[in-house]
Amino acid sequence: MGASNKTCPACGRKMKQQFIGLQHCRCGMSWKKDIGFFERTDDMVFALERRVVGKKVKQFPVIRYR
Repeated sequence: MGASNKTCPACGRKMKQQFIGLQHCRCGMSWKKDIGFFERTDDMVFALERRVVGKKVKQFPVIRYR
């Protein structure tokens, strides 16, 4: 996995990458490609979902709620 290029808007630390397109910070902020920065809550579960794109099966990060 490559180096993170996102910095947290709340605390200024470098965010850690969990999945391609999904990064987190220790203070509770996260970043996702399609929604941007958001604050995590206890009911969020981060997972990979498999989708068929053309003839290939690709994995995309999703946020599920308990």
